[in-house]
Amino acid sequence: MRRRPTDFRRPVKRRCSNVVWWTLCGIVVLLFIIILSKESQIESRPPHSKKPFYHDRIMEGLNITDEMLSPNSVTRQLTDQISLAKAFVVIAKESNNLQFAWELSAQIRNSQVLLSSAATGRAPLTIRESETAIRDMALLLFQAQQLHYDSATMIMRLKAKIQALEEQMSSVTEKSSKYGQIAAEEVPKGLYCLGIKLTTEWFGNLNLQRKINERMRMESKLRDNNLYHFCVFSDNVLATSVVVNSTALNSKNPDMVVFHLVTDEINYAAMKAWFAMNDFGGVTVVVQKFEDFKWLNASYVPVLKQLQDSETQNYYFSGHTDDGRTPIKFRNPKYLSMLNHLRFYIPEVFPALKKVVFLDDDVVVQKDLSALFSIDLDGNVNGAVETCMETFHRYHKYLNYSHPLIRDHFDPDACGWAFGMNVFDLVEWRRRNVTKIYHYWQEKNVDRTLWKLGTLPPGLLTFYGLTQPLDPSWHVLGLGYTNVDHHVIEKGAVLHFNGNSKPWLKIGMEKYKPLWEKYVDYSHPLLQQCNFH
Repeated sequence: MRRRPTDFRRPVKRRCSNVVWWTLCGIVVLLFIIILSKESQIESRPPHSKKPFYHDRIMEGLNITDEMLSPNSVTRQLTDQISLAKAFVVIAKESNNLQFAWELSAQIRNSQVLLSSAATGRAPLTIRESETAIRDMALLLFQAQQLHYDSATMIMRLKAKIQALEEQMSSVTEKSSKYGQIAAEEVPKGLYCLGIKLTTEWFGNLNLQRKINERMRMESKLRDNNLYHFCVFSDNVLATSVVVNSTALNSKNPDMVVFHLVTDEINYAAMKAWFAMNDFGGVTVVVQKFEDFKWLNASYVPVLKQLQDSETQNYYFSGHTDDGRTPIKFRNPKYLSMLNHLRFYIPEVFPALKKVVFLDDDVVVQKDLSALFSIDLDGNVNGAVETCMETFHRYHKYLNYSHPLIRDHFDPDACGWAFGMNVFDLVEWRRRNVTKIYHYWQEKNVDRTLWKLGTLPPGLLTFYGLTQPLDPSWHVLGLGYTNVDHHVIEKGAVLHFNGNSKPWLKIGMEKYKPLWEKYVDYSHPLLQQCNFH
């Protein structure tokens, strides 16, 4: 078969490719036109046609959190109404309009339920939902205004209410302080019982009297300055026993320990009986009563002289001289007790001794204290632990610096220190005539303008510039009124239950009582009879 010439086939091929090409170009142009037309349709649509449902929700109400930022907040309006209504409830009750107060309270609850439901459901609070609540509350608030519950009246009444509450709180605080002080001062039944039974035992048991007389024959020990001499001035038999017992049990050489106990005539027989019938590990114990000290009289001792003054007696024993403005703790008669002030007469009480460690009857000894007698006081009279770690334990806390005598002689930021465990150099005491300094300040304070409370303020004045700071671990304070770090307690040589919460009282701090009770033999027959547990 004869082929077609080449020039005959080529033109056919060109015509076909041109048709395809123009077809493709047409399709592309058509698509481009379609796309442009759709975009123009999208742009021509109004914005609100995107999400009509969401727009409706926005118009109907706002989300709770967002709504609070809006000046037209529904939630804020309800909240403000509730706050105002609560104030009107108080005024309505004070005005004895109990029906209106009840209506306000009911509407407050309704509004609060509405807000709570919206919050927990995480749904926007709608105007439709809140309209009724807002309207009803507005009517009640308008009614309140018609009853003259205006802002000025409300402010005045609320101020009066606040003042009344403050006075009530002050009264309750004062009563609490008063009852706490009374509880601390009262003698527990058990201690009273023990004193009675010991006194009876002393006068009915001649063996006890012979035993104590045998111990008194060791008078040379009472004057031996090579021994460790401790003194306690107390009318509390059991507390004094704990001091002696804890010292004896923790002493490396109890045979070298001598305790000089001074009490009053009322407790003298009981104290002698207890220390005669009990053994304290070889510790020597001697009991005296301050009524036997002939030098202790009103002509020598300012405190005894002040006790003869009718105004002083009225101040301490009635408390009516200043219309009750002075707190009860400042009027505690114990601050006039000679057992309390005897610490300023230690050289006269123990004329043969050169150095003494003074202990309060509310302490517990848990370390050997013999090292105290070798401490160099650097020419000072009193060795004591300072308490000025906080500013409220400096001199300005205890003394009246508006008085020129105090202001001109004492630094207000000087460190305070603690009575309760003190090392006294009696040789230096006598040389400097420290007791005379104490007498001077007591006489200057006859009108109680220099200080009010206790023996620490006159002690701060008497031993000013004569006190050597001791390591804080020797004397840990606060177990009778505050929390003390247990690490500090573990390291402490002497633990002091200063404060009202004494460990032998029911109001004692329970967590610290075991530190004291471990030195009480509750199996003792007399303690059992007096119901000590």
